[in-house]
Amino acid sequence: MIQWSHHLIIAPILVPLLASALLLFLDERQRVAKAMISVISTLLLVLIAFILLKIESGPNDFGGVYLLGNWAAPFGIVLVLDGLSALMLFLAALLGIAALVFSLARWHAKGAHFHSMFQLLLAGLNGAFLTGDLFNLFVFFEVMLAASYGLMLHGSGPLRVKAGMHYIAVNLVAALFFLIGVSLIYGTAGTLNMADLAARLPQIEPDRLMLLQAGAGVLGVAFLIKAGMWPLCFWLPTAYSAASAPVAGIFAILSKLGIYVILRLTMLLFGDGPLDGFGANALLLGGMVTLIYGIIGVLASQALGRLAGYSVLVSSGTLLMVLGINDGVVSSGALLYLVSSTFTISAFFMLIELVERGQDAGANVLAVTMEAYGEGDEDGIDEAEGVTMPGTMAILGLCFAACGILLAGLPPLSGFIAKFAMLSAMLGAGAIGVPPTAAVWTLIVLVILSGVASLIAMTRVGIRTFWGSLEGTVPRVLVIELTPVMFLLALTLLLTVWAGPAMQYMDTTIRTLGNPANYIEAVQKAYRVPGYQGAPTKVGDP
Repeated sequence: MIQWSHHLIIAPILVPLLASALLLFLDERQRVAKAMISVISTLLLVLIAFILLKIESGPNDFGGVYLLGNWAAPFGIVLVLDGLSALMLFLAALLGIAALVFSLARWHAKGAHFHSMFQLLLAGLNGAFLTGDLFNLFVFFEVMLAASYGLMLHGSGPLRVKAGMHYIAVNLVAALFFLIGVSLIYGTAGTLNMADLAARLPQIEPDRLMLLQAGAGVLGVAFLIKAGMWPLCFWLPTAYSAASAPVAGIFAILSKLGIYVILRLTMLLFGDGPLDGFGANALLLGGMVTLIYGIIGVLASQALGRLAGYSVLVSSGTLLMVLGINDGVVSSGALLYLVSSTFTISAFFMLIELVERGQDAGANVLAVTMEAYGEGDEDGIDEAEGVTMPGTMAILGLCFAACGILLAGLPPLSGFIAKFAMLSAMLGAGAIGVPPTAAVWTLIVLVILSGVASLIAMTRVGIRTFWGSLEGTVPRVLVIELTPVMFLLALTLLLTVWAGPAMQYMDTTIRTLGNPANYIEAVQKAYRVPGYQGAPTKVGDP
């Protein structure tokens, strides 16, 4: 008998998908009803993701394998819950509820179908985290991208439309590369199920291996575009800084989707076998250059939006370097860094609007995009009704300081713990160089320099914003706007307090990923409901 919790694996996809469809039947003037449905759906998603994370934290290596239509792998669609997917589901749900609550102050009413697109974005993200085959990864990737196009353009305005068109064009190219790579892999291996593909790799003929490597390389380019690796990252700072604050807040996890897929495929397919170490040097060098580019961008940015956009590249560059190192001890710290940096950058994007609002009472809150284009946005933001936050500037200053500490990796918050875990792993036994090689020292120096650059940039902008001008107007900030920012920063504090259990979970996740035989066996031996004759378990079954 299948336990009820087993069916929760598909719930992170079904809940936002059904909510999105339901929202389409409501008129745009029914904003309260649409907002309530969207909030309830996202809160339910947080609860489901938390339960799945608790299940995955149990004694089993895998929380479960869900066979859609009762078709056994590799014939049917397979959803797989393991430590990495459960972590990403919970991260996406927490970011989703924070960004959604922030949008309720004003942004959700600035265009049509905001809530439907928001729920579709969550459905696409969750599907990409859970799917066990490359074709459905492409399907969920497209669902996520289609929703992100609408959200990117939400709020209108010439600057956002211009940046949105660039965003759409770049991601359409990424989707094309994705499809080409998947086609090459299927034409070579005859399967797109990840577990089945990993099992078949040793049997691939040498004369076809080059075609498979080409497919893997093209597929990798698609996700490196999304992750923002140099030189495929020029679109990212402009697009993210031009998006509305809640959209930029949830977009903070989109670059991590690229990191997630690369990590998943690297550990599953590019370990022992004919593709051993495939692309590792490219990830290492690309991550280093991306980090250097991000450091330069952070130091050169004069506007907060651009600073946040380049901080995304700093985070991506750091994670890509660790993927190139391919060391389990370092990767555990990198997972903690992924979670901490995503919370921080999401909170920072939403905080930017509140901070910029006070610089000029009549200025547009989207003026952070002026640096990119040299002109202002013509959109105005209507004042929303609600309870304003007392002591606004003090609270904004504290939140800004917390973001600066986290981005720079200063003690005592989780940004420092994550970077310390990575650096100590590089220096200690079990890392790639004992004693550290020149390459390891280069990585260590770059990680430290990225923190110094973030500290300099945040200090400079903070002084100019909070102390440099006595003529600034205290912004009218609502409780519903500042609460999500404080919530995300509080999560980084919880990561600091519970750093021990968090690192233990990360270590377990990386060890599980490093043993792909467990993944393959779990998918191949997934439980089928007895008595249903329409789904064969193997070739030749009736």
